[in-house]
Amino acid sequence: MTLPSADTPLYNHPLHEIEQWLRSQGCEQDPTVPHSWRVAQADWQAQLWLETEELTVLYLGQGENGKDIQRSFKYSLSREDIEAAVFSGP
Repeated sequence: MTLPSADTPLYNHPLHEIEQWLRSQGCEQDPTVPHSWRVAQADWQAQLWLETEELTVLYLGQGENGKDIQRSFKYSLSREDIEAAVFSGP
């Protein structure tokens, strides 16, 4: 499968290509909640949700006093920008 160029807004990607992209980033889809994904890096973990208009990311325990940090990224951003923002960590 070939993804559109990295500078293409995420809303121009078919859902199956977004799912493949998430898998290539090390994300695992929740089998009971298809729009929910998890990713674990060496120093952080996150929960991702494919919402109607944006990708929402919850970095688990990464904030002050171990609180979660939530960020949202509109699908109008390029895949490259979202990838840089989300997968660089909190």
